[in-house]
Amino acid sequence: MARVNDNRLGDYLKNRRTKLDPASFGFSGSRRRTAGLRREEVAQRANISATWYTWLEQGRGGNASADVLDRLSKALMLTEVEREHLFLLGLGRPPEVRYRGSDAITPRLQRLLDALAYSPAIVRTATWDVVAWNRAAAAVLTDYGSLPPEQRNILRMIFGDPRFRAAQFNWESVARFVVRTFRIDAARAGAEAEVAPLVDELCGASPEFAAMWRDNDVQTHGDGVKHLRHPVLGPITVEYSAFAVDGRPDLQMVVYNPATPLDREQIRSLIERTPAIAAE
Repeated sequence: MARVNDNRLGDYLKNRRTKLDPASFGFSGSRRRTAGLRREEVAQRANISATWYTWLEQGRGGNASADVLDRLSKALMLTEVEREHLFLLGLGRPPEVRYRGSDAITPRLQRLLDALAYSPAIVRTATWDVVAWNRAAAAVLTDYGSLPPEQRNILRMIFGDPRFRAAQFNWESVARFVVRTFRIDAARAGAEAEVAPLVDELCGASPEFAAMWRDNDVQTHGDGVKHLRHPVLGPITVEYSAFAVDGRPDLQMVVYNPATPLDREQIRSLIERTPAIAAE
């Protein structure tokens, strides 16, 4: 099998190496003819042979394994995007997903949610914890800010909150959809170990969840139509779409657009009548 992008891999390694400051890694910065780390210093940090690293830069070191590329990415202090590029050059594929577990989102992403004035929108993790929302979501879906962080989990709401169940026109269909999508989201994000305690908890608390989980069905979120029974508005319909958050495979943004002008007017009126409801 032909080697993948050997010369570009070597050029990329050299480029990243020469941009690093030796002093920040405890190496002497004196008597250096070129900028950045020396090859043997990168090899030392990655715990590989200096000769082999030199050959990798020169395009004659053979195909590096995923483990070696991962060590090189750490040695060169690569960002997630740079690490992905390194794997694409070295193996012709992106690295396996690593679940990060952080629930922090950027202020820019929160501002995007807030700009959707009459479209409920949330950001959820691969474990289906809601970590961000806008004012419309708080008014129409759930006032997430009033809940403890551990209770902002969509599966806990679906299977443990009677109000959440009552809001669904077809609870069983919605619940099956959530379980199927949750399973594939966790697998894609490499978070199977992280969701295991939640799965055990729900299997013990809800026979319905346990039965659906045993089915082993999977489904992508995609887009579609959702019908809700709102305690103030009554029946409303929204169209939902899910979007991956770039650089964060463990996060998805879900936007619920009012399906009709009447639905939009009802949501607008509700938000204007309840100014205290806001995102955290």
